[in-house]
Parts: sequence; structure tokens; C-alpha cells
Amino acid sequence: MKKYAIFVAMLGLGCMAGAAWAGSDRSATDDRLDHAGRVLHEIMSAPDSGIPEEVLEHAKCVAVVPHLLKGGFVFGAENGRGVATCRTADGWSAPAFFAITGGSWGLQIGVEGVDLVMIIQNEKGMQQLIGSGFELGADASAAGGPVGRHASAGTNWKLETEILTYSRARGAFAGVTLNGASIRRDNDSTEAIYGHDISTRQILASEVAVPASARSFLDAVKDAKKQAVASN
Repeated sequence: MKKYAIFVAMLGLGCMAGAAWAGSDRSATDDRLDHAGRVLHEIMSAPDSGIPEEVLEHAKCVAVVPHLLKGGFVFGAENGRGVATCRTADGWSAPAFFAITGGSWGLQIGVEGVDLVMIIQNEKGMQQLIGSGFELGADASAAGGPVGRHASAGTNWKLETEILTYSRARGAFAGVTLNGASIRRDNDSTEAIYGHDISTRQILASEVAVPASARSFLDAVKDAKKQAVASN
């Protein structure tokens, strides 16, 4: 009987620890959504240095990874986590969660607190995002995106490039080439927000309700085009 009581107590502690972990992960995911929205809003509020109106108009999906790097001498996206939303017939989808690892940023060496923005431009890029995982530069072409109020007509930002990539570090925002980075579904964050049996495809196709904690991020995505137009 004593052994049984100890077992029940240990089981109870395990359940409490699991609940605390789940709550912690939910809180961290909610914070990431808020931070991603702030990153996008701040970038688009900067005069002459945001994402061009034409690029946003052309976007199939928008993905943001806030604070991708927290230190180190060579860029690595270990533990980098982000959120993404895609256009649907009714507007923008609920956010899907992903993790990014690897890649090389060249001039970003030694910079702390890098924010990453990815603009998925076409159906092929969107399908890669929906899938179980892909590598920038291998499975989906990626290039540094144009910056400013308008994208120059002389640039080839639309041509055969699935994903435009941008970084912000120490206030400076610029297009950046990020090849070799691996994008994978963030199972922990997805489960924390939606539960076990929700696929990325269902999320980005608006087959699930938008969680309340995602409103600020989606509002920032919707407002990004308005901010680009207002800066003209």
C-alpha cells in the first residue's frame, strides 16, 4: 500500500511537471507571435528601408523569425523558431510554426539578435513551406530581397525565386542571401497552440481557427502593405 501511494504521488508530480512544461511552451509560443508582429511593424515603419510595396503585394506567405541569433562568432540558427502565414481566399491564414537550422550569413558574423523575414513568392515556395521540411537554395531558391519604398523594375526579384530573405541586426535592415538553412515544422509550438493532430497544410489553408494570441502578428502582416503605401 505504501509503495502504491508513492507511485501515485510520483505519477501526480509527473503530470504536474508535464502540465507546467506545456504551459511554459504555450507562453513562449505566444511571446514569439507577439515579437514577430513587432518585428514586422518596426521594419515597415522605418522610412525608405522596409520591404517594398510590390514585394508584399506579390507575397504568397510571410514568415518571421524574431531573435534568430543570441550570440556567437559564426552565425548558426540553432533553436531559431519562427511563425508563418499564407494568403487564402479569406485573407491570411492562422500561423504555422517552424524551426530553422544551419546556413551562413557572412557579414552577420558576431551580431547578436538577428531578426529574419522571409517572403514566399509563389506556389512552389508555399508548397515547400507546407511540406515536412526543405533547404533554402536546394529545395527552394532563395535570394536577398530588395529594400525600399519600391522594388526597382530592373531587378529580377520576381524571376524564378521562391523565397526572398531579409535580416535586421542592430537596426539595419537589408536583403541577405541565406542558402543552406534547413526549415522544419516546429512540432512543440504547433502542439502547444493547436494540439496533436493538426497538419501544417490544414493551418495554412485556414482549416483551423486563428488563436487569439496570433491576432497581433496577423494584424502586422495585414498592416505591412498599408505602411508601405503610406510611406510613399
